This record gives sequence, C-alpha cells and structure tokens, in this order.
Amino acid sequence: MEAKINMDVIKKGESVEIDDEKWVYDSSMDHKGRVPLRASTGTWKASLFIIAIEFSERLSYFGIATSLIIYLTKVLHQDLKTAAKSVNNWSGVTTIMPLLGGFLADAYLGRFSTVLASSIIYIMGLFLLTMSSIVPALKACNTGICLKPRKVHEVIFFFGIYLISIGTGGHKPSLESFGADQFDDNHPAERRKKMSFFNWWNLGLCSGLLVAVTLIVYVQDHVSWAMADIILTVVMACTIVIFCMGSPFYRYRRATGSPFTPMLDVFVAAISKRKLPYPSNSAELYEVPKSAETQGALLCHTQRLKFLDKAAIRDDKQNSADNNQSPRRLATVTKVEELKLIISMIPIWLTTLQFGICVAQASTFFIKQGTTLNRKIFNGFSIPPATIYCLSAIGMIISVTVYDRILVPILRRLTGNERGIKILQRIGIGMIFSITTMVVAALVERKRLGLVEQNPSKGSTSMSVFWLAPQFLIIGIGDGFSLVGLQEYFYDQVPDSMRSLGIAFYLSILGAANFLSSLLITIVDHLTEKSGKSWFGKDINSSRLDYFYWLLASMTTVNLAIYVLVARRYSYKNVQKTMLAVADCSEDGLGGIA
Repeated sequence: MEAKINMDVIKKGESVEIDDEKWVYDSSMDHKGRVPLRASTGTWKASLFIIAIEFSERLSYFGIATSLIIYLTKVLHQDLKTAAKSVNNWSGVTTIMPLLGGFLADAYLGRFSTVLASSIIYIMGLFLLTMSSIVPALKACNTGICLKPRKVHEVIFFFGIYLISIGTGGHKPSLESFGADQFDDNHPAERRKKMSFFNWWNLGLCSGLLVAVTLIVYVQDHVSWAMADIILTVVMACTIVIFCMGSPFYRYRRATGSPFTPMLDVFVAAISKRKLPYPSNSAELYEVPKSAETQGALLCHTQRLKFLDKAAIRDDKQNSADNNQSPRRLATVTKVEELKLIISMIPIWLTTLQFGICVAQASTFFIKQGTTLNRKIFNGFSIPPATIYCLSAIGMIISVTVYDRILVPILRRLTGNERGIKILQRIGIGMIFSITTMVVAALVERKRLGLVEQNPSKGSTSMSVFWLAPQFLIIGIGDGFSLVGLQEYFYDQVPDSMRSLGIAFYLSILGAANFLSSLLITIVDHLTEKSGKSWFGKDINSSRLDYFYWLLASMTTVNLAIYVLVARRYSYKNVQKTMLAVADCSEDGLGGIA
C-alpha cells in the first residue's frame, strides 16, 4: 500500500522523497504485479534459483556437445571432416536461435515465461535422445558392432538435439538477462553486486561443464549413452521445479513490444527531416522528462552518428504540439541514442567473430586429438576423451575468481573505474589468450604427428593426453576475460528494452563463428586438396591440424589489431543520473563507469 501511495503522488507531479531503500523503482514488479520490496526480492536470493537451472542446462548442453563428435564418428560413422561440420552446424544453430528467443522474450512473452516454455522444449529434446538410446526399435542397431546405424535412429537423434537447440534459443538469452534483472542499477550496492553477477554466473556455468565432462562423459564412455541421457533428463526436470519455486523472490519486467519499431521510427524521422539545420545547442533536441512511469533509463546526447539527431529536431509545428506527434515525425534523444548504440555495436560484433572461431576448435578438433593419445592415469583407469575439456572450465574458474576477487579491487584503486578496466579492454585481453592457445595447439599437434610418422602402427598412443592440458587451460583463462566480457558488454550496452536480445547478440557471435569455422574448413580443404594434399584427411592422423592452427593464430592476430582500432573509437552508453526530473549527463554518470 505504501508503494502504491508513493507512486500515486508521483503521478500527480508532487515533490516527494522516495524510499528507495525499501522499494525498487526500476520499472520491475514482484510476482503479484506490485512495486517490489527490496529486502524480500531480487539480488542473490533470487539469482541462486536462476543459477541452479543454468547449471542444469549447461550440464545437459556440454554433456552432449563435448561428446558429439565422438558419437558422430563412432556410432553414426561419419568421417572427421563431416563430423566436425555437423558439430559446428549444430553449435551454430544452437547459438543463433537465441536471437529469436531473445526477441520474443523482450517483445511479447517476458523473460520468466520464455525460460519456462523453452525449458519444457529442452526437456522434450532430452526425452527423445533417451528414447533413441533405450527403445529397441529406435536404437542405432541391436548388434554389438554397428557399421551403419538405422535411419530412424539418425532422424530421432538429430530431431532431439535440434529440439535442444530451440530450447536453448529461448533459455540462454532470457535466463541470463532475467538473472541480471534481479539487481537494481540505480542502487549503488546492488549495482556492484550486478558487476559480480556475470562472474559468478559463469562459475555456475563452469560447474555444470565440469560435471558434464567428468561424470556424464564417464557414464557415456563406461556405462552407456542411454544412462547418461536419463541422468540429464531427470536433472533438468528437477531444476525446472526449483526454478518455479523461486517465483515469489523474482523481480519481473513487462514485455514492451518489438524493440525494432522505435528504431525504424527514428530512421524515418531522420530521413524526413534531413534538410533541417542542427540546433546550436543539443539541449534543444526533443526529450521527455524523467518520471516514475518512464520505462528504462534516459540517455545523454552524443556526437556520434549526428545524422540521426535530425529525428529529435522540432520544427515550428512540433514546438507547439509535442505530445501529439507521431514517433515517425519526432523522436526523443533517448530513442535516437538507443539506435546509435545498436549501430555502434556492429563493428564490435564483427571483430569478435574470429575469437569465436578459435573457441569452436575446443569442442571439435581438440577433443578428437584426445582420442588418439594415452588416456590412462592410474591403475589402468582411462579417462574419456571429452573429460580433458574440463581443464578449460578450470581455467575459466581460476580466471574469473582471480579477476573478481583480486584484480578488480586493485584496478578500481588504480583506474578509478568501478569495473576495474573497461569492458572492451577485458575482451581484448581474452583475444590475446586465444592467439596463444592456437600457437600452443599447433606445437602440440606437430609433436603428436611426429610420433605418428615415426611409428604409424602405434600412432601417438605413447603420448599422454595431458599434453593437451596447456591449450585447454589457456583457452579457459581467455574465456574468463572475453566470454564474460562479451556477456557483460551486450547486456549493459543495449537499450533497457533489449536486454534478452543483448545476450542473444553475444551468443550469436559464437553461433556465427561455428558456421564460419565450418566454412573455413571447407575452403581450406578445397584449396589444400588442389595443391596436393588436404589438411583434413579421413582421420586425424592423416590430417594437418597443426597448419590449420597456425592459420587461425595468424588470422586472430590480424583481427586483434583491427579490434583494438575499433574499441579505441567506441563510445560507451551514457545514462543520465536522475532523481525523477533532475538529470546529469556528466562523464561520471552511469555511462562513465562502463
């Protein structure tokens, strides 16, 4: 009742002091549609439920993804090149689908509903995988050695994993942005917690990955694929229940309609007013006053992409009737700046694709390398090939923990930046690690192929699988910088109405990179085959992956130089500091900490 009274007074325009320590005035609501109580909703008490289902989803995803190339080559009998393309295509679809899921969450369904619906689709996919492994008529075959799987098994298997892709499409962008929504940007203590949220979110993600590449792949390798699928299905069902139990603690946001419509309006208004002169003072550009009912934050005017400012210029007719103007005739400064933000993100998106191509190798060629090495560790116990992938998760956990608990406090004192360093700087550091990963991977593969050349019959079985440890650890450490930085960047820098789509933009980098990796394999295969011998043979021992890794290292180095130039010219989102009607667009505003 107190919250409702405060809101009614504000609507009447009266000057009141808002008790923002008790209530959360950031356009969110509790599960009953009221202004949320700060003490009983949001922050870590809500995020723990959200991280629990993220753990389950990553457990399922990596339990499938890290062993997929092994399943395709051993059970479905695809050759190395075809299997790598199949994995990249599936991974690409899985990480492109969030663009659709994020749009639906922001525009129509809301984030909570999207997560719930996509989780149900996800568990349907897991159920189909389970059925394809345990139902006799759907199994690959009924004999011990299966040279050619049944067609029905292939159909059900691929239908199942692509249902998981659709489920991930709604799950990933909505869940992560829903988790970040539990922290109020206008409250200093909660804003700092939110900066740590993405780090601890990724710790939960890595925990799911660790269990997947140790317990799940062990079950796949030593028990059966069917038992692993059953475990994944049961765990997902349990965490859906846990996620629903957290409903009273969540802070929700209403879907606001298509975020692309206001952007189109800005374009139309700017073009229609292209002949109008710019005002001498940017304060003359049209903006609505901040009020308690205003959805999202107001943005400060910037000098980039000045042509779009034409949309916010008022002509003589509009000066007298601002409130009655069509948005395609007059746009606010905030709407103009939101479009500028999206356009400015395109070069960052493009220059991080090469990093994504390097990441794609860890779940394909890196894992396949492990199948040819000595995997015995003690008393004849042999670890599954995909288990070595856990080292990338360990590297990421170390990286995120050290960064969040040690480096950020030190860097805050040195730079005065609340984040420690700028987001794009963090991403760039991760790119340096990806170059190092490709160099190390090339050197290790050259040593492995040397053993194959010396003794073709024995191959590289005398070489320990832990020779792959450095490349997995290094890429994991790099992910702690680049992947977490990309998540934070695309969540933080998009307009408030596009937070789910922001996470989808980050995921689409990995999706597009997987498709580009498949395309690059095809191009390199074609060119090297014409020159004598393809770098991608029938199996890994007849391939030259070391040359491919050197190519990726060179491409990533060139790309990093371009990225640095783009990042140095980037202007971060600058949010007005406001207390209802009083705005501050100084550099130390919310945009200044980015």
